[in-house]
Amino acid sequence: MKNLKKLLALVLVVAMVAAMFVGCQDAETDESKNTTQPGATGTTNQNTDTEATTTESTEPAAPPIEPDDRLAKDAFEFNAENWYDESDALFEETLGEYYENLQAALAADNLAQRFALEAVAEAKLLASGIMIPTTTQGGNYAISRIAPRTSTTKPWGTDNVRYHNSVVTTDFITTEIRDQIKVKWAELKGTGTFEEWVRSFLTENGYQLKDTLTMGYVSDPQTWDVQNTYRAADFQAIVNTYDNLYEYDMENELQPALATGYTVSEDGTVYTFKLREGVAWVDSQGRQVGTLTADDFVAGMQHLLDAQGGVESLAANDGAKVLNAQAYLEGEITDFAEVGIKAVDDYTLEITLAESVPYFTTMLGYSIFAPLCRSYYTAQGGKFGAEYDAEDPNFKYGSDPDHIAYCGPYLVTNATEANTIVFQANPMYWNKDGITIKNITWLYNDGTDKLKAYNDAKAGTIDSAALNTNSVESCKKDGLFDKYAYVSDTNASSFMNFFNINRKAFANFNDASVAVSAETMYDATRTGIAMKNLHFRRALASSLDRGAYNAQTVGEDLKYNNLRNSYVPGNFVTLPEDATVSINGTDMTFAAGTNFGEIVQAQLDADGVPFKAWDPEADLGQGSSDGYDGWYNPDYAKSELELAIKELARKGVIITAEDPIVLEIPYASSNEIYANRANVLKQSFEAALNGCVEVKLVDAVDLMGWYYAAYFPEFGYQINGDMTDVSGWTPDYGDPQSYLTTITPAPGGMAKNCGMY
Repeated sequence: MKNLKKLLALVLVVAMVAAMFVGCQDAETDESKNTTQPGATGTTNQNTDTEATTTESTEPAAPPIEPDDRLAKDAFEFNAENWYDESDALFEETLGEYYENLQAALAADNLAQRFALEAVAEAKLLASGIMIPTTTQGGNYAISRIAPRTSTTKPWGTDNVRYHNSVVTTDFITTEIRDQIKVKWAELKGTGTFEEWVRSFLTENGYQLKDTLTMGYVSDPQTWDVQNTYRAADFQAIVNTYDNLYEYDMENELQPALATGYTVSEDGTVYTFKLREGVAWVDSQGRQVGTLTADDFVAGMQHLLDAQGGVESLAANDGAKVLNAQAYLEGEITDFAEVGIKAVDDYTLEITLAESVPYFTTMLGYSIFAPLCRSYYTAQGGKFGAEYDAEDPNFKYGSDPDHIAYCGPYLVTNATEANTIVFQANPMYWNKDGITIKNITWLYNDGTDKLKAYNDAKAGTIDSAALNTNSVESCKKDGLFDKYAYVSDTNASSFMNFFNINRKAFANFNDASVAVSAETMYDATRTGIAMKNLHFRRALASSLDRGAYNAQTVGEDLKYNNLRNSYVPGNFVTLPEDATVSINGTDMTFAAGTNFGEIVQAQLDADGVPFKAWDPEADLGQGSSDGYDGWYNPDYAKSELELAIKELARKGVIITAEDPIVLEIPYASSNEIYANRANVLKQSFEAALNGCVEVKLVDAVDLMGWYYAAYFPEFGYQINGDMTDVSGWTPDYGDPQSYLTTITPAPGGMAKNCGMY
């Protein structure tokens, strides 16, 4: 935390001179999309109103907000010294009940109780109205030369974007053949024979296999330092350059990678890994710079905790619970030797946990346990502990692909910004004969040409493309749709529209001439107060016709397919045994096998909040949190707005159709699909709320301007908009806390999307 606040202070000095700021967070690559995508005013001492019901206040009502025609971008002043205290107060009043339930869940004695209490916490999070779930990935039409199920479908971590064993053909795979492959995968899963079968099956059916894969991407990595980032756009590139201890294969089985095996102590707290010998570290030219040893995992963990790039908490109390990792993060201990990771010898790694963690092995393929070549890192100016300094001009590690060491299947041989990234097979990779894809090429797509991905796929320039509303029509005209188009699988990524309850930014932090606010201080002050009101947020959350919104991307036929109605997918986990939890004071027992989403819905129902986060009839009666719109409810929106109007009037905010609350939302006008989506959002809000809310779309021009408004920023004070719709989260391991602990009172998480931390 010390280093992070030092950085914050430096940023604030620059920001206060320019009087402008910006935005935040996540996304993925999958076979159907083949793109990597990313995710205030008002005075700083406004009272926060989070009561669930209106009550008469004994305090005198505030006078109406006075007119102030000054532009907020020019007149707003940001108090840097109060930033964390202000965030703490807002978090407590807005999300305190959620966080209290989350802490109870994390302290539970058994896994079933933990899952059930996490579900209660999820319900409280959704009921707070700080965000609207929108979509997951997939669920759209696509055409592809990549055989289905030839990378893992595990919903957490980054192994699903490791393509070294993907099976790729020279021609599009027909829908019929794809369906047969999926059926066979379900039959063979866990036998270790699926890859051999699918290759033979495709060959027997006239397909020619190839050893290259080309895909589109929309966002360049911001860093190549895997221990110092939380962004999917970074991970999806860097994951090709290193191996982990273990890795999920295409049959979803955990397989040894840099480890050859492990043992666990009787109490489940000490894991001892035997490492593969003779693994070479090389530079981007393929020249050996070292040999991997257990100490490289120790170095990787220390750099992770020193850099605090956004996932460090996953090694500590919010995840793996590595012994003393939390204390090291908080500065309570400074000797890293006290942290529970050590090299017993060159090829024996010991990881000690503070307590038994049932999901620990699901984290072994994620970046928190990635190795770091200590000698190469220090040669690039890297330091550890108190000497770590990200601003040191001599510190070059991770600045580009030529300043990292590789131990994975590929070397980056070309990384031209907004153009091309090429991953070439590493000739010194320990398993070079075990990978089937020898070259992966990413080709940049700025999103301005709505047919580019389809046309490139048709021409063989890329191997797969999602079909948007425009390309579906082209695909039909070309006679390809009926034979090759399929509906892609959905995954665990959850995209959300976040409400910024504490807006501080009125232009993009990287370029103050982009996405510039036109709000006056009068409107900005009123909006800042309104966004802190629970009923106002719930009114907004139930005003968006999400089907119409999503139809702009996937078309009318599929507009509900990938709608998500929760943050944690409702079927992410099931109870391993019966669990009893208190739902608003009444003990309720949920049987073993109960889906996470069922408990979420029970709590929402008990709270009288009509958001449908779980539908037992969805997914052909199996139940799901996907595939329907469980939030759009104009009648409820109007009733919540009436409550908000009464409460806000006492705070001096008088809301009428003649004097509405103004919401600014950034969008990329250069992308027709996203522009259409933004306009649907505007129309939906304004219609459902009888004109008492006016949405002003702020032009961020292109995708990069949009990302800088609401994806790339590190801190909540940089979010540039009253609502943003570019961020989401993909889980890191197999426990709901992988989602929930991203919204906690600490920097670097998803709470920044709501203007905190």
